[in-house]
Amino acid sequence: MATPAMSEIGGWARGYLRRHPIAALETVGDQCILGIRAVRYLILDVLTLRFPFAEFVRQAAFMASASALPTMFVAIPIGVTLSIQFGLLAGQVGATSLAGAASGLAVIKQGAPMVAALLMASAAGSAVCADLGSRKIRDEIDAMEVMGLSVVRRLVVPRLVAAVVVGLALTGLVCFVGFLSGYIFNTFVMNGTPGSFVSTFASFATVGDFVLTMIKAMVFGAIVAVVACQKGLATSGGPAGVANSVNATVVASILLLMTVNVVFTQLYVLMFPRTGF
Repeated sequence: MATPAMSEIGGWARGYLRRHPIAALETVGDQCILGIRAVRYLILDVLTLRFPFAEFVRQAAFMASASALPTMFVAIPIGVTLSIQFGLLAGQVGATSLAGAASGLAVIKQGAPMVAALLMASAAGSAVCADLGSRKIRDEIDAMEVMGLSVVRRLVVPRLVAAVVVGLALTGLVCFVGFLSGYIFNTFVMNGTPGSFVSTFASFATVGDFVLTMIKAMVFGAIVAVVACQKGLATSGGPAGVANSVNATVVASILLLMTVNVVFTQLYVLMFPRTGF
């Protein structure tokens, strides 16, 4: 017979499975369903000319104003740090002329989409979740459903498109600012050669690298929007529930972004291997 202690441990273990792994799988499933529904409504609304363009513009302007300045200020130290590290490494192996290619590719292929996405998740994603969560606890979402209005079509779709567009713009901003800051630091602080920095980067970089970065930016923006909307629409428990949803949005977005970034990078390496330059 099981002792009371063993029964208590077993009950805790079953409760832990329900609270964490199973709940996490259910949340990911809800996010996938919400994303698929949002894309379906987006296609239908574009084809039928019912896309809420005004709401899209408002959301895009809000996301850009909340994320652009922090993203630019984060891109500067990212570019400088990569320039320092790759410059020192290139000097140790006697290939200082390759510092531009290494730091520039690192900024464009990895730094730019991740920095833009992380700032989107922490600034825009948390704000979207707080907005939808506040509407949820005030019963505005339920009122829309009672009136026969689609919450996904009216609220999620314009935010999804706005996040994708703003994510692309922020990624381009990080590419420019990060590369420029690395170039300036390498040239004027580390006494590098300006022409060598630019020419080696142009020799090693390909159009496929930039295309991969833009695809990442679109996917990352969609992930941030879907996670933020799902967490906001699932809010419960009053104002404390809104705070918990915002916190969960940032954490879940970062975990998903890191995982998807690894998958994208590995697939690109496997599908388009480089045999030489």
